[in-house]
Amino acid sequence: MKLLISEVLQKVSNAKTKAEKVKLLREYNTNALRSILIANYDETVISLLPEGDVPYTPNDAPKGTEHTVLEKEYRRLYLFFKGGSNSLKQSQRENLFVQMLEGLHEEEAQLLVLVKDKALQKKYKITRACVEEAFPQIKWGGRV
Repeated sequence: MKLLISEVLQKVSNAKTKAEKVKLLREYNTNALRSILIANYDETVISLLPEGDVPYTPNDAPKGTEHTVLEKEYRRLYLFFKGGSNSLKQSQRENLFVQMLEGLHEEEAQLLVLVKDKALQKKYKITRACVEEAFPQIKWGGRV
């Protein structure tokens, strides 16, 4: 079974050296993982969601059952960032975010709430420098 993005980030976070972290990021490299990291570390990617806790009901289904995964949902992340979808009303945007969180495994939902506030580092020991070394092809100042 494929690892959840939250599990990949935990593995990277647990690695002892920068070289190990870079190796793991490259090993588990996906568009979804890179999008999450860009959304978190790129200052030009601006969240349109209110900062702080999100009122949602965590999905307590066991991993691998009855929920969607960030690996598939990441394609809709643009809806929550500046320049992504200007036609959405703010209330619709927030409702869509809550629905996405409630569909994801609890770990991935928590990860997404951190990314929204550019706070991934609060839970995972991964630096932007580490991400830049792992993925030199990332164009910062771009879009999610």
